[in-house]
Amino acid sequence: MEHPQPLTFDRYRLDLPNEQLWQGNQVIPLPSKALAVLRYLVEHAGQVVTKAELFDALWPGTVVSDGALTFCIVEIRKALGDNAKTPRFIETVHRRGYRFLPTVTIPPAVNSQSSVVSSDTVKKTPQPLGTGNRRLTTRLVGRETDLTQIHNWLSKALHGERQMVFVTGEPGIGKTTLVEAFLARLADEHELWLGRGQCIEQYGPGEPYMPILEALGRLCRQPAGDRLIELLHQHAPTWLVQLPALLTTPALDALQRKTQGATRERMLRELGEAVEVLTAERPLVLVLEDLHWSDASTLELLALLARRREPARLLVIGTYRPVDVIGQEHPLRAVKQELQLHGLCTELPLRLLSETQVAEYLEQQVGVGVHGHAPLQTLAKMIYRRTDGNPLFMVTTVDDLIGQQILIQREGQWILPDDPTAIEPRVPDTLHQLMERQIERLSAEERRALEVASVAGIEFSAASVAAALATEVEAVEEWCGRLAHQGRFVRASGTTEWPDGTVATRYSFLHALY
Repeated sequence: MEHPQPLTFDRYRLDLPNEQLWQGNQVIPLPSKALAVLRYLVEHAGQVVTKAELFDALWPGTVVSDGALTFCIVEIRKALGDNAKTPRFIETVHRRGYRFLPTVTIPPAVNSQSSVVSSDTVKKTPQPLGTGNRRLTTRLVGRETDLTQIHNWLSKALHGERQMVFVTGEPGIGKTTLVEAFLARLADEHELWLGRGQCIEQYGPGEPYMPILEALGRLCRQPAGDRLIELLHQHAPTWLVQLPALLTTPALDALQRKTQGATRERMLRELGEAVEVLTAERPLVLVLEDLHWSDASTLELLALLARRREPARLLVIGTYRPVDVIGQEHPLRAVKQELQLHGLCTELPLRLLSETQVAEYLEQQVGVGVHGHAPLQTLAKMIYRRTDGNPLFMVTTVDDLIGQQILIQREGQWILPDDPTAIEPRVPDTLHQLMERQIERLSAEERRALEVASVAGIEFSAASVAAALATEVEAVEEWCGRLAHQGRFVRASGTTEWPDGTVATRYSFLHALY
């Protein structure tokens, strides 16, 4: 069905020729495939549209998982402020597909008869683009493919094929943001157990299984937590006894007597079996953040969960920074390599954003109502050069520009400086603190070498740094090579031959801010 005029529903307008969703005079960002799904549902409003029909219409001749469609539906619901459990726009028809609920109108210029296809009309409160010069809402940009991939792994887990996924990347790359976006969209689509644990940097031996116990505690406090406590009491009492706040004093005393003398091997076996029992009732998504700070016991448990052969509707997502795992020779590296060798885990490395994606972020944040788009593109180019597409650096830099009132909002419009390139380069305080913590972990020789290299510029030769330090080229190459291998501060970028015949390695800083 082709409509040269927009289709309208509630306060929204679907501009088909330009492939845009509008609310009033504001464009609502939607990935292209999600917009295509929304269009198909709107054009078949009031009807049950099966998943097979959507796959045939929008992914012809392509084999895709249910996760790709689920991702699109969740994106649409997020854009419209909809909820799967109490739908106002898109209703999930169990085991069949989806139905678009609101009234859809074809303007008279296209069709003199308006088509009324639903008994419901929907009201939605417009969301402001920004609030003065306070922090802008961080939007997920450039991660659609990564989100789709996680949904694909979830689809496998839902069919009993346990999944162990490691989301990796440098500090500020957006690991937590990606996982939170996945979890936010996941909650509307599936009834499942959702546990989340956080590893923290500890000084000394630390508490074994700390992130696992944190996740179990949160799970037991969820609405269906009583059932989980019952399952743990039956199948994994050695774990439940470590969560005393969930038990009455008599129950705790009885459980302590029952588990007295329990060994580490018993604990591992109990939880391994308990996971299979509880995932038979409901799938489990377990998120463990910052595994580069995890204890050895937690890693041992993850290895066991990955290696067990029995079916389990289990998806484990762990995040970590490779630089800390490699630099500190953390045991996680060996555990992950061993699992990867046997095809028992998958790694999802996050990449830096491109200049186009930085511009997309700015367009979403300040593009509506801004005076002219040429300055915005110039500002995007400048921010990209300063941050190299690190999402944390990018967002913090934009927030800093707002805090300095270089980028300001007046009467609903964002005002850019006449010459964005004239903005005085500066490192926001929050990034200063982040980089200082990283610098503190350098040896004295590494720090001195990088100080000299920073005078040379973004790229530098080990020979020039050695000359300035009055030391051997081999020593500088050893320091910088170690940092490059660990993914810290610099990367190798070829060699340089000097007039006297000296051949030395060239390096470049990972980010201009360094």
